Formats: sequence, structure tokens, C-alpha cells
Amino acid sequence: MRQILVIAAGLAVVLTASACSTPAPPRSDAPPVTPTGPTTLPAPTGDRPVGTTVLYLTDTSRPDPWNLDVDARELKVTLWYPTEQRDGQRAPYMTPKESELLMKGSGIASAPYDTLSKTRTNAVQDAAPTGRKFPLVVLSPGFTKPMSTLTSLAEDLASRGYVVAGIDHTYESYATTLSDGRVAECLACDSDTDPGFGTWAVQGRVADVSFVLDRLPSVWDGSRLIDRSRIAMVGQSIGGAAALAAMVQDPRVRAGIDLDGTTYARIPKTGFSKPFLFMGTEQHLPGGRDNSWDRDWKLLTGWKRWLVLTGAEHQSFTDSPLMADALAIKPLPGTLPAARGAELTRTYVAAFLDQHLKSQRQSLLEKPSSRYPEVKFCPETCGRS
Repeated sequence: MRQILVIAAGLAVVLTASACSTPAPPRSDAPPVTPTGPTTLPAPTGDRPVGTTVLYLTDTSRPDPWNLDVDARELKVTLWYPTEQRDGQRAPYMTPKESELLMKGSGIASAPYDTLSKTRTNAVQDAAPTGRKFPLVVLSPGFTKPMSTLTSLAEDLASRGYVVAGIDHTYESYATTLSDGRVAECLACDSDTDPGFGTWAVQGRVADVSFVLDRLPSVWDGSRLIDRSRIAMVGQSIGGAAALAAMVQDPRVRAGIDLDGTTYARIPKTGFSKPFLFMGTEQHLPGGRDNSWDRDWKLLTGWKRWLVLTGAEHQSFTDSPLMADALAIKPLPGTLPAARGAELTRTYVAAFLDQHLKSQRQSLLEKPSSRYPEVKFCPETCGRS
């Protein structure tokens, strides 16, 4: 399961991507690049200001799956939501310590270790949540990555009228700051080559998701905004694998998106009819290196789409490529530009959610678009390049 990564176009460019990823140091032959100033995340495209807040939850019903010395599962949950407050302190992207641990874990030494903590976000910290009932979207990041690496997508969805709950799966990323200030590092990173690791990790994430859905209505003051009959899950890499598994196991999750993650969930042989979107790199073309989408596609009997982005890398669906200039990393030739990757991810994720949680039909999801020629519809109209 250990992958060969090239650090480029952000925190990592994956040559052999799957649900789990293990970074290697940057290429020694890459020419030196001078770091720029702090990254500013792209502005949300919706018409609502965005607020954000952090919750810390403890599941006392189960021990932590990674830390055998802990008899309860501690989780950090970041919420993004519509607000009327346009002014105020913007939320931090991550702490300097989290930035340091993430950069060291990813093998990045081309910029100061606090660089990522200086990233500028768009959401107002602890703004008052306002509005009518909104659908809820659960976000789950890739292995070794904190939830903050999906901030751009989360902010955009909140601006479009969604409540977003992003889960940091403790001990599965290089750094998660807990309620008392302790920083939990990646204990699971020592196990990712073990047989059955992907299945084990996905099942743990499904338990995290179900627990958050159980507790959110009672622990967040803004929970009145959530329409609990309209819940979807979106994940990148192993978070995408968890999205499919959560849909299978938790009836509250009505629809899901897998952003470039190898899947592990067992789908009933009789078929599975909830709406699902696969969106990934060219390794997920039919007949490509990863056959899990081929396998699962046949068992998805409801609305489904399988999209492949030309030139995308494993991290193109995250904020990571947007950080390349600040980290003094030169993208590989032919890689999908960072801003374009963010635009495509936001556009197609929002279109799927609008159609399946808001009942707003999206012609964009019916056939290829001249506006987005990088997006191939599979398996019928795409081939290996």
C-alpha cells in the first residue's frame, strides 16, 4: 500500500495514488524556487458569507483504534456554515506546530516550517450561524492529511448554502490539535503497509462519521440550521473510500463522493441504489492501475457518475497544489494548474450536491462540457490516454 510520491504541485503529487499515501522527499534534480508570500485561498463562489467554528467530541463508547493507551475516541470537528457576518477575524488555516509536523512528515524543507499556518482563509471565526435549514455535508480528508487541506472546498460549499462538518480522524494525520492543546501525531502511519489496513482504517472512519452525526445536533448551537433529512459525505483519498462505506452502513448518509480514493467497502451483491460520484485521476480510467472503481461501478444501481480529470494528480482535489508557490515547489510539466483543479473540484462537487440534496437538476452532470474539457465521463466516453 505504500506509494511512491513526488512532492510537486503542492504538498504531494502522486504517481501511484490510492486511498493511502506515503510521501517521499522532493526530487533532488528540481531547480530551486524562491518562496512567495502566504497563500490566500480562492474566494468562495456562493452568495453567502461563511462562518466557521471548531468542536471537540469524545466517544466514550469505544477505545481509540490507533492509540491503545486511550479508552475513548477524541475527535476534532470543524464546521463551516452560512452567516450574515462579513467582517471579523478570519479563521486560522492551521497552527504553526501543525504546519511544522505536516511539512516534515511530507518531506518538505523548501520553506520555513510555519509557512502553512500563514495561509489566509475566507471564513469568519466563530461567526453566528444564520439562515434556514441547510443540507449537511460531511468531509473526510486523505490519509496523513489534516482536515484543513479541504478548507477551500468547505468554504465554497458553505457559501452555496450548506453546513459542512469536517472530521480530523485523530492519529491518522501528521498533526491534530486536541481540546487541551495536545497535538496527536500519526500513529497509524506505522501500520499502513499491514494487510487489511485500508479496510480497517475505513471502518474506523465510518464509526467516526456516525458518532459525529449522532452528537452534532446536541453539541452545536447552530444545529438548528441542519436539515438532518439531507446529508451527504465527500472524501478525498481514503476519505473517499470512507464516504462509500458510510453510505452503505449509515442510512442517514443519502449521497456520496469519492475524490480519487481506492475503495474498500463491501457493496451488497444485489446492488446499491444511493447516488454516488467517483471523481479522480487518470489512474482511475477503466483498466487503469486501480480496479476498485471498475469493481464497484457494476454494483451501483442508482444515479452514478465516474469522472476523470486529465492532468490531475492525487492532491489536485485538495488545497495542497495552491500552496506550491509559498512552499517554493515547482509543479511538474503537464500537471493540472492548481487554480483550475480547485475550480473543477468545487464545480462538480457542488453540482452533485445541488442535484441530490437540493433537487436542482444539473445539466453539467449529464455529458461532457466545453467549459471543462479536462473532465472525462467514464466508462462509456473515456479511454486511456
